[in-house]
This record gives sequence, structure tokens and C-alpha cells, in this order.
Amino acid sequence: QVHVAESGGGAVQPGGSLRLSCFASGSVFSTYAMGWYRQAPGKQRELVADITSVGTVTYADSVKGRFTISRDNAANTVYLQMNGLKPGDTDVYYCNAGVYGQVYWGKGTLVTVSS
Repeated sequence: QVHVAESGGGAVQPGGSLRLSCFASGSVFSTYAMGWYRQAPGKQRELVADITSVGTVTYADSVKGRFTISRDNAANTVYLQMNGLKPGDTDVYYCNAGVYGQVYWGKGTLVTVSS
């Protein structure tokens, strides 16, 4: 099984930045599709950004121009650089790994943006 673990969440003021990291186990990490999702209480989980095994990226309209997803295959890690954070970005952020039709989720990391 693939184990997924997020880190890097925290509390910041509007306009601040955070960098989230996600580690996924396995010797073939470079073949995984990786994604970042977020979920607020009472809301459905939504896609923030994802990146395919060949480096194709997708962003939610709400984060385009502010967030950047990248991957370091040698470190089995995907990153989400978040700049220009807004109160509406406050959510639990989840990382997932897509592996041959199976999806594995981390437990989430909390991002809070407030004055």
C-alpha cells in the first residue's frame, strides 16, 4: 500500500505564504499522479492542484496565479507553494496519490489564514 503524509500547514495572515509538502511511499513514485485537495467544515472536498507523472499540472481557478504545485521524484515528495493567501483559503489540505486506479489519501494538514 502507498502511505501518504502531508506537512507544512499552519496559521498565517492574509497575504502570507506557506509551503506544503507531501511524501508518498513506494519505489515507483515517479509513476504516481499526485494532487492537493482542500476541505472546509460543511463543504465538499475540492481539487486545488494536481500533477501527472509527466509533469502536466492543473489548478483550480480560485488559486491560479497564487499557488504552484511541483514534484521531486528523488524525494518521493510533491509540494504546494501557496502565496498571496486569503481567508477563503482556510481549510484542511489533503494530498493524494493515484496509482493504477487506486487513490491513497493523507490525513490532512490545517491551513488557517486570518488577521
